[in-house]
Amino acid sequence: MRQGPLSLLFAALLLSQPLQAEEAAPISPENTVPAIASPDATALAALEQRLAESEQQRAELASQLQNNAGERESAQLSRLRQENQRLKLQLNQALAEQPPQLLGEQQQWFAAGGGVGLLGVLLGVLLRGRRKARREWLN
Repeated sequence: MRQGPLSLLFAALLLSQPLQAEEAAPISPENTVPAIASPDATALAALEQRLAESEQQRAELASQLQNNAGERESAQLSRLRQENQRLKLQLNQALAEQPPQLLGEQQQWFAAGGGVGLLGVLLGVLLRGRRKARREWLN
């Protein structure tokens, strides 16, 4: 093993300890620097009142948006129900106009397979001819 890269790694580990960053102090009201050193009591009260009014307006707008969303969803839901009923009626009409089938899809495939098997047996009998060979079906 080469000693060069191992010693370089060891030196990097020793030097990395002083280079670690300091952790940030948690933000608390004592640590914050006020934007205005000493605001007037009236200005502070006015700002608090404006904040309360804006919060109230935000709450009102949020409730209006929820009501509008609920109305939109109910309108869309009723529209979808009407369309569903219309499609069901169209399906029933299309099924009523369609002539009844004698066989289902699986039954048709079964009949086709049986027909192919019967055709194969008949073809084998016809191609065998009138030979007088001994018949050995099973050994």
